[in-house]
Amino acid sequence: MKFSQAIILVQVAAVQAHYTFPKSVLNGVTSAEWANIRTTENHYSHGPVQDVTSAEMTCYELNPGSPAPQIASVAAGSAFTFTVDSSIGHPGPLQFYMAKAPSGKTAATFDGKGAVWFKIYQDGPSGLGTSSITWPSAGKTQVSVTIPKCIANGDYLLRVEHIALHSASSVGGAQLYIACAQLTVTGGTGTLKTGSLVSFPGAYKATDPGILFQLYYPVPTSYVNPGPAPVTC
Repeated sequence: MKFSQAIILVQVAAVQAHYTFPKSVLNGVTSAEWANIRTTENHYSHGPVQDVTSAEMTCYELNPGSPAPQIASVAAGSAFTFTVDSSIGHPGPLQFYMAKAPSGKTAATFDGKGAVWFKIYQDGPSGLGTSSITWPSAGKTQVSVTIPKCIANGDYLLRVEHIALHSASSVGGAQLYIACAQLTVTGGTGTLKTGSLVSFPGAYKATDPGILFQLYYPVPTSYVNPGPAPVTC
């Protein structure tokens, strides 16, 4: 095989490994594409965000200010699932954040700007220090998170984020795959303490150890997720 042909095949494989989060699954029912999830800029290309200072870091929206047509009603303590098109094809951590719509806004009219986000979930690798590092989300076609039982009732954005680290050894090499669902949460106790809230963009720097990361060699012995610690009830 010619070198140029090999390069083309690698590039094609890399694109095919990209992904989006177009549908939700709630109480066993799968939504239509982009029904309660805001259409993302990569809905055709499946490409990532690589500039963590970009406005795309909020919800990676195709048309900011154009909400999804629906708001999903979710009971606190239950699971919300994003489908993955086609699957999570790169190694790295999965994280979920929420932001409560302020007074006078709904999940459809809230833009998610400012220091409004708190993390509700993160995962990390197993096999650190070996040549067999694995990530819980690898190959997943659906990713789920439990809405905290102690959250306050109301409208929220739920932000899914997967950080692909296969090219993260240089600044700007990490690939972030992002989407935001529109939720109305019911049945919460309202006792959740979110602590300091973060903004997107703003929560991450390109040189954060969880963003600028050498996955392969030298073999990493630790990984630090970017952003705040997840809140707990």
